Amino acid sequence: MALFDLTLPELRTYRSTAPAPEGFDGFWERTLDEARAAAKPVELAEVPTPLRGITTYDVTFSGFAGQPVKAWLNVPAGAPGPLPLAIEFIGYGGGRGLPIDWLIWNAAGYAHLVMDTRGQGGNWRGGDTPDRDLDGAGPSAPGFLTRGARSPETHYYRRLFTDAARAVETAAELPGVDTSKLVTTGKSQGGALSIAAAGLLPDRVAAVVAGVPFLCDIRRAVTISDSFPFQEIVQFLRANPEKAARTFATLDHFDVVHLARRIVAPALFSTALMDTVCPPSGVFAAYNELTGPKEIEVYEWDGHDGGRSFFDVKALEFAASVLRL
Repeated sequence: MALFDLTLPELRTYRSTAPAPEGFDGFWERTLDEARAAAKPVELAEVPTPLRGITTYDVTFSGFAGQPVKAWLNVPAGAPGPLPLAIEFIGYGGGRGLPIDWLIWNAAGYAHLVMDTRGQGGNWRGGDTPDRDLDGAGPSAPGFLTRGARSPETHYYRRLFTDAARAVETAAELPGVDTSKLVTTGKSQGGALSIAAAGLLPDRVAAVVAGVPFLCDIRRAVTISDSFPFQEIVQFLRANPEKAARTFATLDHFDVVHLARRIVAPALFSTALMDTVCPPSGVFAAYNELTGPKEIEVYEWDGHDGGRSFFDVKALEFAASVLRL
């Protein structure tokens, strides 16, 4: 790895030049309204595990278009409620895995909702939520970035961002949760979803944690990153060069730079200066749009591991400070 992006002083003032798409707010308002109208009651079933200090529930909630989405809810056993809740989103290619995979937030005294990622879980940590693709979505490169790229209406991330927002709304239906103390959190794709959920529901989220977030300043990232997943877009456009303008117009609806502008909760971001998967200029492009209290951890010598456990410690300290725990 090597330093490949802007210098740190340049990053601290960098702003994306990509404007929000016309009708952006209306697109998301309509999408969420349709999901809420189709929603069914949340289902919870306690799951036996060998974790004596944790009570685990298998959760099914309604995501995009009312489609069922799986999640784990881990709660510190016997802890008096209501508890703060961390809503965690998962990195690219991963699913919700097993309850034992998700214990850090519980160890800090939080209830913890881990949202499965529709259609993912084939690369690491298996998943349990299928993606009900829309008819006529058209060709795509392997992966998810160009799935349904002909239109924002059909794009994969319309469904996944909606799932993330609905996971936050689902928190209000969970037992023993303090809905005034909701934290969205995740790394990479999970960091993008943390930003997206907080931007789509700014009045619901009390704190935002986004580690090396994906889907930031997409148009620039595609031109400076040789790494996947952004290379999926390059592959797709090499095969379909005539679709470039339409593809980027679609992807603009899922660039979290535009949703970061809507966040009002305190936010903690991280970036790594050698991260070619989620370039630091993209992370700073989103970070520099935040208008509320904010912090960013910069890891000069890291790639996409982005601070590792050092950032986990910082995230817990940050959330406890914001929520006054």
